[in-house]
Amino acid sequence: MTPTTPRPARPAISCVVPAYNEAENLGPLLAGLTVQLADLTDRWEVLVIDDGSRDATPAAVAPWLLAPGVRYLRLSRNFGKEAALTAGIDHAAGDVVLLMDADLQHPASLVPEMVQAWQAGADMVCAARASRADESWPKRIGTALFYRLVNHNAAVPIPVDAGDFRLMDRRVVDALKALPERNRFMKGLYAWVGFHNVIIPYVPAERLSGTSSFSLRSLSKLAFTGVTAFTNAPLRLWSALGVVVALFALAFGMWIVIEHFIYGSDVPGWATLVCGMMFFSGIQLLSIGILGEYVGRIFDEVKQRPVYLIGSQAGRGAIAAASDDAGA
Repeated sequence: MTPTTPRPARPAISCVVPAYNEAENLGPLLAGLTVQLADLTDRWEVLVIDDGSRDATPAAVAPWLLAPGVRYLRLSRNFGKEAALTAGIDHAAGDVVLLMDADLQHPASLVPEMVQAWQAGADMVCAARASRADESWPKRIGTALFYRLVNHNAAVPIPVDAGDFRLMDRRVVDALKALPERNRFMKGLYAWVGFHNVIIPYVPAERLSGTSSFSLRSLSKLAFTGVTAFTNAPLRLWSALGVVVALFALAFGMWIVIEHFIYGSDVPGWATLVCGMMFFSGIQLLSIGILGEYVGRIFDEVKQRPVYLIGSQAGRGAIAAASDDAGA
């Protein structure tokens, strides 16, 4: 697909890098990333979004703030990666916005290919993992189940294994900024806004230092947010289960009556009754819990609290510097 108007060969590029306790990784990341961006354009910026880090992340970024190019936004506390990405998207000034992690698993060498795909007409260029062989089997199974559930009869399917490593046109960025919801599941929002999407397979590099802040519990929580935010499948599943259980109970009741009058068997006693009551009570409580999750998210949206708060910011992007030089 070719854009209706030619896209610039050297667009203004904003790169958003959410970081939480990534002090040891930010130096090597910025060293390679800034060189890569400078080769592509004179107008670029890297936005490091510090999501309330407790390590030396501010000190690691400080040397990079002396010259135009790197901007540093520190959130007032740890709001989570989805909020940090939202903050970066809100403050990015480029014609295109690149999202990537701070742990060096997203190779900066792939950025030129992503920019070329954008110039060829793509509005969004996603980097999707070519393999998950490096992950544990519980995580692989959980990931497969998540995508199967969230994409089951989905009006807007989410690309499988395509994470936050992506490049977006300004139109996509503006569309994301217009979405008012507080419970942000960015992978779902990327898919929901639409536009022409191109997927590039890649193999993630090894993490340079430290361990991921995403535990199995955090990933499970994020997956549950994605499921409840972008599909009614859990509600429909329990509605279907309720119908099946009701039909089974009706058939069982008819069988008891028939057995009593035809064969003269005694009506089953307390064991059957108690087991049945406990089973149905568990089903009801689980159903109420799932319904409560949806109601709780409605409550969060009604409160209309901001997704994030900025505690401090420093630095200046080369985009702003180039604009000032042009206007001088």
